[in-house]
Amino acid sequence: MKDLIIEQSKISPYVNFGYKSGIFRLEGRSIHENPDDFYKNIFKWVDKYFQNPVEKTIIIIKLEYANSGSSKSILELLRVIKKHYDTGNQCVIEWYYEEEDEAIYNLGLHYQESVQIPFNLNVIYD
Repeated sequence: MKDLIIEQSKISPYVNFGYKSGIFRLEGRSIHENPDDFYKNIFKWVDKYFQNPVEKTIIIIKLEYANSGSSKSILELLRVIKKHYDTGNQCVIEWYYEEEDEAIYNLGLHYQESVQIPFNLNVIYD
């Protein structure tokens, strides 16, 4: 299995999911018109990863912006991870938001309440 790496674009976040490290990074903007096309391969990779995961998987999310379609797809990604968490895999989500960015903070709160797995909200100070 190889790491999943997708370079950032104007509409896509940077994705770096390490299968040996167990560190998943999703950073930047996600403003796809059809986010399912972008995220479906990520879902498949995550399911394959959890067939033989490391002891603890850390999901680091640092979003600048996500449109409503992307927000739904990111929630679905977290639900895929939750499915594996519920089978005994250790996972923690590290959600980062800028101090003044209430929208990203509130999105993190929504996800934290929705998925019910260890979830830390981390402020980035300017």
